[in-house]
Amino acid sequence: MKKAILLGTVVLGFAAAPVFAGQETTRPTKAPATMNDKTTNKSGDQAWAKKVAAGGMAEVELGKLATEKASSEEVKKFGQRMVDDHSKANDELKTIAQSKNITLPADVGAKEKALHDRLSKLSGAAFDRAYMQAMVADHREDVPEFRKEANAGKDPEMKAFAAKTLPTLEDHLKTAEQIGKTVGSVATSGTLGKSRTKK
Repeated sequence: MKKAILLGTVVLGFAAAPVFAGQETTRPTKAPATMNDKTTNKSGDQAWAKKVAAGGMAEVELGKLATEKASSEEVKKFGQRMVDDHSKANDELKTIAQSKNITLPADVGAKEKALHDRLSKLSGAAFDRAYMQAMVADHREDVPEFRKEANAGKDPEMKAFAAKTLPTLEDHLKTAEQIGKTVGSVATSGTLGKSRTKK
């Protein structure tokens, strides 16, 4: 019994020792974890900005293509709106990125280039359908990504940029779906995938 009491006292003494010795009582693993979280969040904002920059450049290039090749006046106007709105957003994002020493891509990605090449070979109604289908698909992807950054981004300026740009993108999506119905590309919710499998 004496051994058990003695052992309990020794164990209790070791557990309380740091408090009495004036040492830190915080867990040492918490500080690095928090730092790692901040680093991950910052790099998440940077990755988002780079993706948005590449996507924005693609929207501008495809919009220019639409103003040249579309047969529908609605599609041409939408293409011009993509050029105007995304050029403005791209410039804003560049300013933010420069202030944070973030290097944004200078050109669009391979996927966007492939889409541009495919659309540039089309003309008339075929171009209108394919372009609007691409715009619906792109904006259905962009809107949730901007919403997520606006709500959960860690960089205040990136977050504010996402929140400011989001309503414009939501309007782009709504308009793209309406025009898509007019020109015959599938733009109603839940039917985009069916259209792709038919073609």
